[in-house]
Amino acid sequence: MTPTGDEPLSNRERTELDELRHRVGVLESGGRPHAARHHPFRSTGSVLLILLAALLSLLSVVAVWANSIVRDTDRYVATVGPLATNPDVQKAVTRRVTDAVLAQIDVNALVKQLQDTVSQKGVPPKAAQLVGNLQGPITNGLKQLVSGTVERVVTSNAFETVWVEGNRRVHSALDKALTGRADGAVSLENNQVAIDVAPIVAKVKERLVSAGLGVAAKIPDVHTNFVVFESKDIGKIRTYMRVLQIMGGWLPVIALLVAAAGIYTAFNRRHALIGAALAVFAAMLLLGIMLTVFRDVYLDHLPPGASSAAAGAVYDALIKFLRAGVRALGAAALVTALGAFLSGPSRIAVLVRTSCSRSIGAGRDVAVSGGLRLGAVGRFVHRFKRWIGVAIVVVAAIVLFTWNYPTTMVVVWTAVIVLAGFAIREFLDTGPAPAATASRSGAAP
Repeated sequence: MTPTGDEPLSNRERTELDELRHRVGVLESGGRPHAARHHPFRSTGSVLLILLAALLSLLSVVAVWANSIVRDTDRYVATVGPLATNPDVQKAVTRRVTDAVLAQIDVNALVKQLQDTVSQKGVPPKAAQLVGNLQGPITNGLKQLVSGTVERVVTSNAFETVWVEGNRRVHSALDKALTGRADGAVSLENNQVAIDVAPIVAKVKERLVSAGLGVAAKIPDVHTNFVVFESKDIGKIRTYMRVLQIMGGWLPVIALLVAAAGIYTAFNRRHALIGAALAVFAAMLLLGIMLTVFRDVYLDHLPPGASSAAAGAVYDALIKFLRAGVRALGAAALVTALGAFLSGPSRIAVLVRTSCSRSIGAGRDVAVSGGLRLGAVGRFVHRFKRWIGVAIVVVAAIVLFTWNYPTTMVVVWTAVIVLAGFAIREFLDTGPAPAATASRSGAAP
């Protein structure tokens, strides 16, 4: 029976009427039921906190990278190890070691020794004069012999082993190098961070002796440096690196807390979450651009004679994991923004959620018709559906936050697993218990 104006409304009809009035009020206010509550200072504070969090996220990525380079030996070796097979670095090391070896060989003494030998053997004067004119060819031949030997050593597995093990041994001194208190194999002098490649020289010495150049046996232990990084502003860089190293463990936590405060302060927290995620993504984009620009600036200010190709290879190797961190955090920010958007009331978000829910529901119906019985599991999931979703998101956030050096693929796979978790939750949700449904149906007029 349809109620008239004189008949009292049932509880259900009264609830539906109140809901209808609420929706009409929302539409009349332009879709912002809490617009009157907005306060400019609160909104401004939220925006400032979110921008500060984005800036701190930029510094956090650099701080974590700096901290890992200094404290994590495996990370440092993984950073500089591939340089042993880089052609540009090999050429630079070959030239540096060749110069160091030739500096220890007295070419004039070798030529004089040859001339004395020729004189003692009673060689005709013209032949002796010819030998005296061979100083240039002998020098060139000697250089080719040394250079070829060095190149074979540098391009062999032996050099890669020496390079990796040497860098592993000297990593303990890297902190001192970055703070200006260098000793041992890593030094910071003349605005340079350099690694002693004396083991390579010793290996070349053995090869030269084996090749028949006996004079190489007299080469003393030569300590020569291969410059890893050089800049006239290295003092400033060293200071910044030290500060970031100290704050490496705290900046990410501070950035996360500031972002949470900005989102909590906002009136529309979902919109604030989207804004914070996009702000972090913009910060990562800016940092990526800065790294590219700084690379060009660094190479333009190399000292004369330095290998630009080798310096570029070293720079790319040193910031390899920094770039990976930038990409990973940028991807996480985009995934967060997309997730927050799809949880909202927009038509696109509702359409996506509805389509996914219907598709999963259809699959569940097929499985149930085939004999699958969810029973208590389905009722449990329905009852705690919201909390299960919160748990999935929290666990994913904890995994990403505690993962050592997450990559973009880690972020992508985490997002895929989260989506799979939500899909399983939706599949297991069979709706309210039949008794509860029947009770609500009996209470309806």
